[in-house]
Amino acid sequence: MIEIPGTSGALPDNAEAVEEELEKAASKKPRKLSERQKARRMLLQALYQWEMAKAPVNEIMAEYLVYYKGKIDRDFFKEVFPEVVKHAAELDTMMVPLLDRELKDIDPVEISLMRLGLYELAHRIDVPYKVVINESVELAKVFGATDSHKYINGVLDRASKTLRTLERGNS
Repeated sequence: MIEIPGTSGALPDNAEAVEEELEKAASKKPRKLSERQKARRMLLQALYQWEMAKAPVNEIMAEYLVYYKGKIDRDFFKEVFPEVVKHAAELDTMMVPLLDRELKDIDPVEISLMRLGLYELAHRIDVPYKVVINESVELAKVFGATDSHKYINGVLDRASKTLRTLERGNS
């Protein structure tokens, strides 16, 4: 490496190394989303819309099912969306002891995402808790505020300790 005075870093001694790194970065293809992952994205957007507009669930659901023509897990969306809305107060009650601030001070995207994650932890035991947390973290990275994924990871991890005791075992 060549040290450059007045800078905090160094440059590689040869252009070949730089070119090689650029080729590696360019060759990484974006990960293709599964049908379930696409449904979760749609769920987050629909829950956010419900949170902000309080429009009727059936109207929001119809809008999203018409708009998204691609391959998504429609059954998952149709089952989970109305259930999360129906259980919103219960999910918020579950969430409050896990938070370090008032619920009203949390961004609506994060609230929607935590409701979705808590619902899956509590009511969708067919989905492993690690998958629920990971998918929620990935959605937070895309749609949430900077570093919100860390907060959501912590909240859902703490929730999983009580909601998925048997699955977690001694961890």
